[in-house]
Formats: sequence, structure tokens, C-alpha cells
Amino acid sequence: MEGVMAGSDSPVVFEPIFKERIWGGHNLAASFGKKLPANKRIGESWEIVDRPEAQSIVREGPLAGRSLHDLWVNFREKLFGAVPDARRFPLLIKLLDAQEKLSLQVHPPPEIAESLGGEAKTEFWYVFAAEPNAEIFVGLRKSMTRDQFEDALHSGTVADCVHAIRMKNGDAMFLPSGRFHAIGAGNILVEVQQNSDTTYRVFDWNRVDDQGERRQLHVDQALQCIDFNDVAPEPITPSGELLVRHELFEVQKWSLDAQRAIAPLGQFAIVLCLTGALRCAGVDFTPGDFFLVPASLRERTIHPRGEGTSLLRVTIPV
Repeated sequence: MEGVMAGSDSPVVFEPIFKERIWGGHNLAASFGKKLPANKRIGESWEIVDRPEAQSIVREGPLAGRSLHDLWVNFREKLFGAVPDARRFPLLIKLLDAQEKLSLQVHPPPEIAESLGGEAKTEFWYVFAAEPNAEIFVGLRKSMTRDQFEDALHSGTVADCVHAIRMKNGDAMFLPSGRFHAIGAGNILVEVQQNSDTTYRVFDWNRVDDQGERRQLHVDQALQCIDFNDVAPEPITPSGELLVRHELFEVQKWSLDAQRAIAPLGQFAIVLCLTGALRCAGVDFTPGDFFLVPASLRERTIHPRGEGTSLLRVTIPV
């Protein structure tokens, strides 16, 4: 317990977990200084994760080497405060580098996920950087029946059914489970999502891997999940600093021109430095750095270290 007592006197920083993806690249190194493995197309950096197959590990300090699951199970109140009960830390937070389009896909709603052997997944995207004309694909262009959608699949025109939105730096999008979607090429995104890794791919642009094989699709499952009345959703219109408040997570964007407490004592927060530089409890952070401010951390003031400092603040509503 002594190590955890001491460890909660400073922000907690985890080692990222890099995921190779057919649509990935190397922009997470160029944009954030991530030390990516050589000769691999890295599409995802899992920054905060508590899953059986992937565990965030504390990088340094008295908690070094401990997993997020260990902290969640054994020291929840001290590090996370009063949060809804869950077997695992309920969020998964990533950086995504889409150098090519992702597959057109859907995540299952809670009322369907269990029957399909999957996990429900609602998520949020924040555009860190978008190339000129970069798009995301969300929802449908017009309402349609399941039969009409299946006809489009069989005729090879399903890509014409999805609603495309041109994005720019700082835009954000909420994606409830059941929303047909894909990330377009040329986007670097922050993703805050329900702790799930269930994706049902519908169409992968006839892409093949290094062995000439096409990726597996999950059309039958997807057809049970897609909301066919989800038409032309729009990006988030911020309400002041608030980008999204949902029962699963709340995300705010702060432009930090003066020091400020990240959250009340007794409440944890996850922080991503977006631009500029900032300091918390004597530790400096630069763009692309994530850290957890423990609920019991008394020195919880965030200090900007230069002009143009901004951050994302992620919490769990209670």
C-alpha cells in the first residue's frame, strides 16, 4: 500500500501499446514523437486500456510496472474516486493514424451485443490533425430498409450509402453504437470509447493484405446492429468547453492560458496535452502525452508552459 500512497502524489503515466493496422502509417511518430516499431504500419496507439489481451502499464515512479487493472481492482477509491462499479476500467482511449480508409463498420448496441457474442461500443472522435479534404464517414445519406442496404451490398454500391463529412483540426464526432461509420484517409484522431473491441466490418474497399488476402467481414452481425434511420449526423457543436457528456464519459477541451485545477479533489481525470506544453505536480507534458490525475492527488493544478496550450479532459460522470 505504501507504493500506491506515494504513487498517488503525482500524475500516473502509462506506456502506450502500438497496434499494426493495414490502414496505418508512421504519423504518430512525426506528430507526437511516439517511438514506433520499425517497418510496421501503426494505426493505433492504445494509451489507456484495461482488457484481458491488452494492459496499460505504469511507466515510472512508485507505481511503475503495475497494470491499470491492478490499480482499478485494488486501489480504486484512492486513484479513481467515486465511480460507477465495473469489473474493468470502463474506457479505452487511443490515438489513431488513418493513412488509408478504415473499413465501413458498425459496433453493436447493448441490447444486441451479448446475443452476438460481442461487446457494446459507443465512442467519440476528436480530430487532432486532418489533411486537406480528409473525410469521415458516419451514418447513412438517407433512411433505408435493411433489404435496401443488403441490395446495395450485393450490387457493390454500399459505399455510396454512407454519409461523408469533411473534417478539420479540432472537429469532433459522437458515435453511438449502431452508427454505420469509417475513418477516412488523412486523419489523426483521438478516440475515447467504451471498453470494447467488437467491430463488425461490412465493406473493406476490396483491399488485400501482404499475402493477397481480403480481411474478414461480418455482414450478418452488422445487419443486426446498423441503425438504418441514422441519417446525415453532424459533427459536435461544442457547448463552451464541453464536447460531449454521455453516461459513459465526458470530454472537455480546455484552452489553457492560466493555471487551473483539473478536477475537484476526489475526482480523477485523464488529460491529453493537445498543443503547447503543460505541467502537473512538477511533471511536464507535451502534445500527445496522456496522464491520469488520481482522485487523491492534492497538487492537481495544471499549469500552461507557454502560449497556445490546450488539452482534452476525460472523466466518467457519477
